[in-house]
Amino acid sequence: MRILLLCSAFNGLSQRVHRELELLGCSVSVQLATGEQDMLKAVEDFRPRLIICPFLVHRIPAAIWQKTPCLVVHPGIEGDRGPSSLDWAIVQNRREWGVTLLQACEEMDAGDIWGTANFPMRATGKAAHYRREVNAVAVALVKKAVAALDDADFQPRPLDERAAPGQLMPAMKQAERTIDWHSDNTDTVLAKLRAADSLPGVREEIGGTAVNLFNAVREPALRGSPGEFIARSGGALCRATVDGAVWIRQAKPAGGIKLPATRVLGPLLAELPAEVDDPVAEVREIRSERRGDVAYLYFDFPGGAMSTDQCRELLEAYRALQQSDVKVIALMGGEDFWSNGIHLNVIEAAEDPAEESWHNINAIDDLVRALIETGDKLTVAALRTNAGAGGAMMALACDHVVLREGVVLNPHYQTMGLHGSEYWTYLLPRRVGDKRAAALTEACMPLLATEALQIGFGDEVFDEDWQVFAGELESFCQGLAENTNLPAQLQAKISMRAADEAQKPLQQYRDEELEKMRAVFFDPQAQYHRSRACFVYKRPAQETPARLRKKASFWQRTVFS
Repeated sequence: MRILLLCSAFNGLSQRVHRELELLGCSVSVQLATGEQDMLKAVEDFRPRLIICPFLVHRIPAAIWQKTPCLVVHPGIEGDRGPSSLDWAIVQNRREWGVTLLQACEEMDAGDIWGTANFPMRATGKAAHYRREVNAVAVALVKKAVAALDDADFQPRPLDERAAPGQLMPAMKQAERTIDWHSDNTDTVLAKLRAADSLPGVREEIGGTAVNLFNAVREPALRGSPGEFIARSGGALCRATVDGAVWIRQAKPAGGIKLPATRVLGPLLAELPAEVDDPVAEVREIRSERRGDVAYLYFDFPGGAMSTDQCRELLEAYRALQQSDVKVIALMGGEDFWSNGIHLNVIEAAEDPAEESWHNINAIDDLVRALIETGDKLTVAALRTNAGAGGAMMALACDHVVLREGVVLNPHYQTMGLHGSEYWTYLLPRRVGDKRAAALTEACMPLLATEALQIGFGDEVFDEDWQVFAGELESFCQGLAENTNLPAQLQAKISMRAADEAQKPLQQYRDEELEKMRAVFFDPQAQYHRSRACFVYKRPAQETPARLRKKASFWQRTVFS
């Protein structure tokens, strides 16, 4: 079955739908919504039986949906309509929300329903819901819809607006998002900030400058005058409400780049508040827990990006665990991403982006090397969430790679115009072989958790349910720690590392990789600088990359044969 994905961006959900459909045996091509003529031509060229829109903020031309069924993933309960579905659900304190798969028609979000399912809401932001609950439910609905195409008895049902629990809602404007720090209580402040994550943020004027605020966390103890900035921790700032306080982790000046809140707001304040020693856990980017002989190291960096300082702090935290008597160290990543490698936003905002790129790649290389050279403990990369670029390669430095079902990996660098480092030229071929390593890094396509398991990129895939995964992971790690054969395993690990070092030293891999990276970093004309700017300023694609269009499957043959 030929299926065309029509997307405003090839985001995490679009990537997962692509790979899930390929696993079902479908022939899938992608067209970005770069213009009506481009979309019409893609349909004419590919002649799909079905068009699926996992993430589409543009209107589908009538000439397309009138001829070919177009199924739109709408992140709302049945009957909900409008572009701010999750935003309103969070502001209205909904305890349950949903996803509806509907057929495109003349009226937006009002077409026949192919499937709908609900999920419980968490106390978190819009983007977090989208990446976890919406993602899982949407994929299940899409797979059912594809199966229904071959069911002669299946008929989508018309939307009954009178009986449906949802309704048409307008686009949420900044006027509805505005925070009144002198009257809004903490729950209201959090709801407004969470409903604006990760776009568009809550706009207000601070120190005479328009800024957008993102990524809020409740503060349980600190208090102050409403609207006052009362504390800081790392890149986060704590701001008092009428009955409590919230931490703001990120901010963006109008027309600028999203960065740690202290970096954006600090210069706008008359005085930077004092730093607190022990902030609420959700604000601490790096923390660890010990359960038995296993240490769990969390690094919850917004967007999964790791700046020079964050890499160094994470390495320091890892070294501390190395010096402890734990037997297993599990690297947990964050709630939304495991890791996406170097921090392109911080690099773009640096006085000298080339120099900052160089410092950042060396800092993450230092961390990866520490993982590779850990000989007296077993290490586990616990990928609960997506990973890309250097973050995906960093996972391979661990002894075991465990993935949550549905996680999407992007183990490549070339879309950013980079050769890559993180010792990938050692780690990736060792896992998947030279041919597959070349295919993964050159084709630049996403990899689903189950596919990673199939080719040896991962070792275990556990349940997609967050809590079930946590239990399975803990059992796995405890099993490693309690294994009576652990000393022999560690000795074998040390011997294998020594043999690899004798064949080709780690430093040589690093030098070769960094030679290529340095040449790009310090070339003002390199594609990397243009691609980085497009990424951090969220500039829409002007055309669909050739790699996303269905073609002779070098990728399929090389990676999975």
